[in-house]
Amino acid sequence: MDRLTRKELKQDRFAQEVSRTVAFFEAHRKQVIRAGIALLALILIAAGALYYQRRQQTVRQEALRKAVELLDAPVGQGAAPGITSFLSEDSKREAVTRAFSELASRYSGSREAAIAEYYLGVIAVSQGKSDEAIKHLTAALRGDKEIASLANLTLADLYASQGKTAEAEKILRALAANPTVLVPKEEATIALARVLAASKPDEARKLLEPLRTSPGAVGRAAIAAYGELFANR
Repeated sequence: MDRLTRKELKQDRFAQEVSRTVAFFEAHRKQVIRAGIALLALILIAAGALYYQRRQQTVRQEALRKAVELLDAPVGQGAAPGITSFLSEDSKREAVTRAFSELASRYSGSREAAIAEYYLGVIAVSQGKSDEAIKHLTAALRGDKEIASLANLTLADLYASQGKTAEAEKILRALAANPTVLVPKEEATIALARVLAASKPDEARKLLEPLRTSPGAVGRAAIAAYGELFANR
């Protein structure tokens, strides 16, 4: 078969394929159009969902920002115009609690809600409401590992204050083995040493000894903890 014949054959096959495609489209025009519309709808829905998620995240972050700002709001008269202030610590605490509670309820399951639960837990601890604190801090564990580590550290401190040293020890060992940016290994280790000082003093010393020579805040914290725990031993 010469070159011209091959070329003609290729053109003929191409023409046949085009004809088949056109024929299929003509025979299934409605189905093809419907499929195209359905695909376009899926693309638009996906794009809309992404936009909605980003929009919702922005709304949640703004709500969290406003709630956190209340924590730093001044108390008493004489605040600058336009600055949120409160006449008493009680009124401030009520406003802060309400803001975080609304955020946690409205956006349940989100990272911002977990942060709100953590703050509510800390507030409850400061008020001596242990059961309420445990409820909120446990809810905060559903957040990402950074938020969960903060909640666990606070839970461990609360359990230790209640004499539940076994629970506190378990949490702190896990934190030391799985450190985060917000709760580094050194911080968890020092907290663990404090919990173990009474029941396992030798281990507590071993935990603190290497940290005492660490530079910066870690070394100072370890030295302070060692002196506080073992000064009279």
